[in-house]
Amino acid sequence: MTILISFLCGLCVYILLRVVLTAFYIVRPNERAVITSFGRAQRLPDNAPGKPELPPLSDEEHERYNYPAVQVVRPGGPYFKWPWQSVHKVNVSTQAVDLVWDPSKTQSTIEAVTKDNLTTGVNGQIRFRVSESNLYAYLFGVASPLEHVMGYFVSILRERIAVFADPKGEGMSTSPDGEHDPSIPDISEGVSINDLRKNLPTLNSFMEQQCESTGGRYGVELDAALITSIDPPPEVDRALSAINSTRNQVAADISTARADAEQQITMSKRAVDIAANNAHAEVAPLRELATTLEAIKTEGGSSALQAYLRNMRIPLLKRTTKFVTTANSSQQPEA
Repeated sequence: MTILISFLCGLCVYILLRVVLTAFYIVRPNERAVITSFGRAQRLPDNAPGKPELPPLSDEEHERYNYPAVQVVRPGGPYFKWPWQSVHKVNVSTQAVDLVWDPSKTQSTIEAVTKDNLTTGVNGQIRFRVSESNLYAYLFGVASPLEHVMGYFVSILRERIAVFADPKGEGMSTSPDGEHDPSIPDISEGVSINDLRKNLPTLNSFMEQQCESTGGRYGVELDAALITSIDPPPEVDRALSAINSTRNQVAADISTARADAEQQITMSKRAVDIAANNAHAEVAPLRELATTLEAIKTEGGSSALQAYLRNMRIPLLKRTTKFVTTANSSQQPEA
């Protein structure tokens, strides 16, 4: 009898600890919870209202990553669960992880090979959050969703770096108005490190677009890709510094030469304008005199014109110091 009473007391204590005390739980504001009964998550029917939309995947990927929609417990509580049920809580706030994070090894940078066969080190961060509309994939789809996302991200990043080219095509062969000028040599041609460093925002935007499907694959949504540095080996970095210095010097020389040429062209145009104005000033009195003589001859005839010429010659004769006469006395002496 004593044994039976002890057994019943122990059973009551177990029920009190296992059922009553652990049957209640709360969900914090930054958390979501999924309840499983005997290991099976509570699922939503296909025609349930408020069912989340399908993630952005292709038709082939939808067949491969066909995860059911589960019932999500919102923040609040306390909630009750039965002893055969388990609560799986997930932090849905935005988190950040270094690009070099890898649970299987320790590394200080991500190595990638550019299109000109240079091994570079890439560093940065990834901001992500758990997809509330696809918690089944995050909790039960793969063993380590974040590890899969990081591997997926790094593989796409390496593939992009291997074929990356400046989308704008700008370099030393670009004129000030933005058009290609074949007369200017492009000393940075083939140096993809420079293109990558100049276009980090473009590279980050591309990675964000390519990783939009991670929410449907692994239940992790990429919020932002923040690639902050791309560093080549030290010897290559020194060579690139020399190339960039030479490029800047060439650009400065070309700008100076263009400024001098434009100045010379402007001065030449002004000199032509001045010469043309002087020529017009010298020709204007002659044209005015021709107009006056024509008017005198038209109104008074040849005699009036001869009288005008004689009157105009008198002031000149006063200033003459020497006369030259011809043998023909009918002609007037010339001064």
